[in-house]
Amino acid sequence: MTIKLDNRPLYLQVIEQIRLDIENGFYKEKEKLPSEFLLAKQLGVSRATLREALRILEEENVIIRRHGVGTFVNAKPVFNSGIEQLTSITDMILQAGMKPGTIFLSKSVKAPTDSDIKGFGCLETEEITVIDRVRTANGEPVIYCVDKIQSKHLPTDYSHEESLFDLLENKADRKIAYTVTHIEPLGYHETISPILNCDPETALLLLKQMHYDENDEPVLFSLNYFKADTFSFHVVRKRTL
Repeated sequence: MTIKLDNRPLYLQVIEQIRLDIENGFYKEKEKLPSEFLLAKQLGVSRATLREALRILEEENVIIRRHGVGTFVNAKPVFNSGIEQLTSITDMILQAGMKPGTIFLSKSVKAPTDSDIKGFGCLETEEITVIDRVRTANGEPVIYCVDKIQSKHLPTDYSHEESLFDLLENKADRKIAYTVTHIEPLGYHETISPILNCDPETALLLLKQMHYDENDEPVLFSLNYFKADTFSFHVVRKRTL
């Protein structure tokens, strides 16, 4: 497995070789890689060169290093979506060929916070319904969802299995047209990570989203915690002149 030298920096050649070994099945998902000493010897490079390659591969989520345990191949994301495409979580799971499900955790009606008043443009006297759910794919928990919606838009016959996108459109006549999204990478969360069956080293991606209807009015605020080893988001960026 010794790499063939060319004019590129040595650490880039190591990165390419390890990627090829993973793609060709030499190293499988969640498999532990050889020790740094053995892997450097197999590749014919110094441990310093190997460490630089592993550092970059870890940043790119190709591998994960567990302190005191070893280096492992990351599982490929099951869900890969363009962040510019607005779909419900239910549709996202269906598009991956999996069966969506819901684990209901809680629902509460509260007075709006200052943030709610600013975000929804509502009055202090209006009520906000907060719904906590876990969304599943083929029975496996994959997303922890906290949804906030003005109570006046939530029908009394709302089913916790129902998509909020569909509910707003079909029962409240408020079709979601677009969202403003902020993405935050998170480490281990002491409450949410165990619910999603995350390993201690598995990161979370938090999407904070305010959804707007066709009249540019805010109708739904969501905090969606995605398992980073299960979901991959990308965006198409176009150059402006």
